[in-house]
Amino acid sequence: MQLDGPGQPLRLVERCLPQPKPYELLIEIAACGVCRTDLHVADGEIPAHYPVVPGHEIVGRILKIGSEVGGFELGERAHVKKHQLNVHWQLETHAHADHLSAASYLQKQSGGKIAIGQHIVTVQQTFGKLFNLGAEFRRDGSDFDKLFADGESFQIGNLKVSVLHVPGHTPACVAYAVGDVIFVGDTLFMPDYGTARADFPGGDARLLYHSAKRILSFPPETRLFMCHDYLPEGRTDYRCETTVEEQCAHNVHIHDGVGEQEFVAMRERRDRTLAMPRLILPSVQINIRAGHLPAPEDNGIVYLKIPLNAV
Repeated sequence: MQLDGPGQPLRLVERCLPQPKPYELLIEIAACGVCRTDLHVADGEIPAHYPVVPGHEIVGRILKIGSEVGGFELGERAHVKKHQLNVHWQLETHAHADHLSAASYLQKQSGGKIAIGQHIVTVQQTFGKLFNLGAEFRRDGSDFDKLFADGESFQIGNLKVSVLHVPGHTPACVAYAVGDVIFVGDTLFMPDYGTARADFPGGDARLLYHSAKRILSFPPETRLFMCHDYLPEGRTDYRCETTVEEQCAHNVHIHDGVGEQEFVAMRERRDRTLAMPRLILPSVQINIRAGHLPAPEDNGIVYLKIPLNAV
């Protein structure tokens, strides 16, 4: 499906199969999902070179191999097999509200345990009540293979990974610290965009402040990897990495010198202006189940619920 310009309807377009250049691979995408960034592109809120095909490639198999590329075989999954990797974990930072998790699909394709912070049970209880999910929906986190506690650690090969509970955006948010790197989830964004919203059920701007400060208490050279990047005005290149030092100096919401009360007032004021994510209702129902679809009902059909007078 092709998007020709902002505000235009998606259009089904037949495209010729591209031929890989000598140092390229042609990947056949097995799963592709639309997230909030694509919606911003569709609305013209983020600049793009139209026409575009919305979606983020998740998993694919090699269809063709460029003449100068070695070490790959036709039909294999890119990267994992090429490097003979064993996937041990599918790590979630929280139950996202703006796109569907691919964790269960990735697990089927490449293995590994699906893990998340132990406070996911709070999120399951909250949304289980909102969607009036029956007894078949377990609210104990057992859809996930592992629930991490704050401060818990585990190994990925020779790498030690430490779990940081960083609530505020949601009650269940965690970050993963690996050596001099932290995968921060949705607690922080790039310095010129700021911090995550804190108005979802169970969200708390005061907790978000302390969670961000916990991450920013690491050494200045610590590298921080983002979950999202929403292009602010004046920047056209997407970024995924920053540092504690850069965040402390330049984060527009929580740089050095911004106190708790000032941050909470700003965050709550800003959150009152934000619309509900368009994909929150389907996304949450999937993501609190570790990316699994609900069980089919007695007619064999799988349903998602849309509450009409509660959100």
